[in-house]
Amino acid sequence: MHRRFLLMSLLAAAGQPTIARAASAASTASATTAPAAGRSAPAASRASASTAPAQSHAESTIVPGRRLVFPADFGAHPATRIEWWYLTGSLRAGPALRGFQVTFFRARTGIGAEPSRFAARQLLFAHAALSDLPASRLRHDQRIARSGFGIAEAAVGDTRVHLRDWSLERSGPPRQSRYHTRVDSNGFAFDLTLDATQPPLLQGDAGYSRKGPLADEASYYYSEPQLALQGRLRLDQQALAVEGRAWLDHEWSDTLLAPDAVGWDWIGMNLDDGAALTAFQLRRANGSALWSGGSLRRPGEAVRDFANGAVRFHAGRLWSSPASRAVYPVLWQIETPAGRFEVHALLDDQELDSRASTGAIYWEGLSDLLDARGQRVGRGYLEMTGYASRLQIGAT
Repeated sequence: MHRRFLLMSLLAAAGQPTIARAASAASTASATTAPAAGRSAPAASRASASTAPAQSHAESTIVPGRRLVFPADFGAHPATRIEWWYLTGSLRAGPALRGFQVTFFRARTGIGAEPSRFAARQLLFAHAALSDLPASRLRHDQRIARSGFGIAEAAVGDTRVHLRDWSLERSGPPRQSRYHTRVDSNGFAFDLTLDATQPPLLQGDAGYSRKGPLADEASYYYSEPQLALQGRLRLDQQALAVEGRAWLDHEWSDTLLAPDAVGWDWIGMNLDDGAALTAFQLRRANGSALWSGGSLRRPGEAVRDFANGAVRFHAGRLWSSPASRAVYPVLWQIETPAGRFEVHALLDDQELDSRASTGAIYWEGLSDLLDARGQRVGRGYLEMTGYASRLQIGAT
C-alpha cells in the first residue's frame, strides 16, 4: 500500500476535515510550501467531476472483475474519491547516487451540487523529494490547488497531470509508454524522461487490489516497474545529466483503509535481473498485520500475486526522527512466497512533512534490497505511514 498509497489516502474521505480545509483554502489560492529545515514525510469512469455524486461506503465503484483498459486507465478517474500517480527511482550522475519522488494526488471533495464553477470539486496535491545521498540530506517541496482555470488538472483518457509548472505526462502505445516529468522547486529541479521496458504490471487480481477484510477496502492499481530514466537534475545552481531506473504506481479508490488500520509499510523494488517485487502490510495499533500482500514478476513471466498473510514484515534497526519524534524501522526483513529479503534504507532521515498539503507525516526513501545471503539484488523505495500519528481516512 503503497505507498505509494500513502497519505494520499489521507484525503480519501469526502467531508474529512483535512479535505474540507484544503478545499476552502484552494478555492482562493494555491500553495507552494517547503518543510521545516532538516525534514521532508503511497476508474474508467468519464463522469464529470462537477456531476459525480458522492459515494457512500456501500456504493464503491471499486469492484472485482473489472478489466483495466489502456490507455483510458492511464488517465484520471474523477468519480472516485482519491487517486495518485506515484513516481520514484534512483538517479546517477557519475558515481553519485540519489533518489527522487514525484507524486500527484487527485481528491474529490464531495462538493457536487454547487452551481458555481469556482467551487473546489477536485483538489490536486503534489509532492517532490530528492534524497541527496552525497550530502546526506533530503530536499522536499509540496503544492496544492483546486482543479481548473489552467492552474491544475488531471486529464481523463491518459496520464496528463499538472499543478502549475509541475507536470507528469505519458505518450506512446500502452505497452511502450514514455513518461515525462518536470518539477522546479527552490534548490532542486527535475526534467526526466522515463521509458517503459516492460508492459504494465496489474497488481492484485488483474488490477483489483485488496487492502482489508471487506471487499470495498480495495483499489484499482497497476505499476510500471523498470522504467529506464534519463534527463537533467538541478541542485542549487549545479546542472547534472542523470540516468537511472524508476517505478510508477497509479492507484485509485473510494475506500482504502480498514477502520482498524493505523498505517502501512510498502516496498516497490526493481531487481537487477529485471524482475519487480512489491510487498506491503497494513498495521494495527499494536504493530500486527491486519492485511498484507504483494507480487513478483520476473522478465517474460506472468505476475505472481501474494495472498493475504503470505507476506511478513519483521522490523530491524530503528531510527528516531528528531523533528516528529516518530520511530521508524530503517531495516526490514521481509518474508514472501518468493523468498526472504532485507531492505536497507540508504539514508535514515527520509521523513516527509506534508501537513501543508495532504496533512500527514510519513517516511519514504531510497533503499537497497538484499537476498537471504546478504547480497544486493535490487533497489527501490520503502514507504512507511502511520508512525508519527494514525492516518485519518475519515468516515462517510
